[in-house]
Amino acid sequence: MIDKLSWISVYPEIILLAMACVIALVDLGVKSPRRTMTYVLTLFTLAVVATLQALYASGGATLYGFGNMVVSDQMGNWLKCFATVAVMVTLVYGRPYAGDRDMLRGGEMFSLSMFALLGMFVMISGNNFLVIYMGLELLTLSSYALVALRRDNATATEAAMKYFVLGALASGFLLYGMSMMYGATGSLDVNAVFKAINSGQIKHQVLVFGLVFVVAGLAFKLGVVPFHMWIPDVYQGAPTAVTLLIGGAPKLAAFAIFIRLLVEGMLPLAIDWQQMLMVLSIGSLLIGNLAAIAQTNLKRMLAYSTISQMGFVLLGLMSGVINGNIHSAANAYSSSMFYVITYVLTTLASFGVILLLARDGFESEEISDFAGLNERSPLYAGVMAICLFSLAGIPPMVGFYAKLSVLQALIASGQPMHIGLAVFAVMMSLIGAFYYLRVVKVMYFDQPITASTVSAPLDVRAVLSVNGALVLILGLVPGGLMALCANAIVQMLGN
Repeated sequence: MIDKLSWISVYPEIILLAMACVIALVDLGVKSPRRTMTYVLTLFTLAVVATLQALYASGGATLYGFGNMVVSDQMGNWLKCFATVAVMVTLVYGRPYAGDRDMLRGGEMFSLSMFALLGMFVMISGNNFLVIYMGLELLTLSSYALVALRRDNATATEAAMKYFVLGALASGFLLYGMSMMYGATGSLDVNAVFKAINSGQIKHQVLVFGLVFVVAGLAFKLGVVPFHMWIPDVYQGAPTAVTLLIGGAPKLAAFAIFIRLLVEGMLPLAIDWQQMLMVLSIGSLLIGNLAAIAQTNLKRMLAYSTISQMGFVLLGLMSGVINGNIHSAANAYSSSMFYVITYVLTTLASFGVILLLARDGFESEEISDFAGLNERSPLYAGVMAICLFSLAGIPPMVGFYAKLSVLQALIASGQPMHIGLAVFAVMMSLIGAFYYLRVVKVMYFDQPITASTVSAPLDVRAVLSVNGALVLILGLVPGGLMALCANAIVQMLGN
């Protein structure tokens, strides 16, 4: 018998699933080429779900449901709320672009986006290895279909194939690692795995062998070196609206499964997985920043930038446990959570501008396409500049405080190795500043190639303006979001 608490813990997921099916059916009768009714219904559903998640998160309760397979806690609910808002913003930015490229012949873009979001919810809520894996597969299968949505476009089809093949490989890694953990501990339940590892009864070599595969699978989903091969090709090849969908909200879900599996499930093995994360973060910061310098395609440059930014997220995750002591864990993990939320916020606005500049038959994804943008549209040039300054970590943008909080968590540990890593991360950020500022220089100081002004629907202009303003405002007053992340992580560790 399933108790009432189980149903309460998954109300938002039930609403999302039911409405995704309803919208798919309603769309069959929609005649509008821009799918207006489908679009409005989707945004309304997502707004209701986001509000519900925010109410759950504000309540602060932790609910376990379906025999401990699902957990609804403050951290998970805030991440789900932000992921929902990110998907809403993506659909607002992406609809004009998709309409111009005949991607709205059916309502697949909206229904697949909702199923991808449902996959993220299941990943974030999973308290069982198989539930987390099911959520991951729902997200990735929806993503493969979205990348290939432009059926007549060879580049998009190629990107989808690469994503599918490498995604299947990564899923195999993760599943193999989980099966090793199950074999060693005798349970798929995250809390039971923690207790079994903590008992010290299991051979350490077996646990580490399984852990290597789990970390490799997770690293692929976050897109860090050396599991980053798919990111530049998929970012460049996918339709830009889908690139934003893959590069935005799923990063929040990937952060959540790092916390669920590594922190909640395998914290006694922290000394082992922190060393793995350190190697991954060094590689990501180095290769991500150096490879980005050579790019002339802006989407490809932002893909390599993503790899280096995820290196920072891993720096926060690897500085939580020092010599078996978890006193600095809340500070370290909350800095990572703050980083990933602000990164998604900045990514939404930067890809929003790229989508805005794309016209029917013209993609606007080369850096040279942004030449003289300030003369053609000061507002959009300003939003893009704010995003690039934030990604580079220049104050007073929110990206500066995100980087600062991660570096502070590293230095607070007092370990010489961590202090050295912080210095290395700052040097890599200086290299990164070059390729971000190059785009600002092109927008403000180069002669425009075309004299055409940039126009956009009212809803896109309004959302983009708010999005850009938030990147600046949260940089000036980051305290509220930082406190929210800290409270969520403290509660998660308390459980």
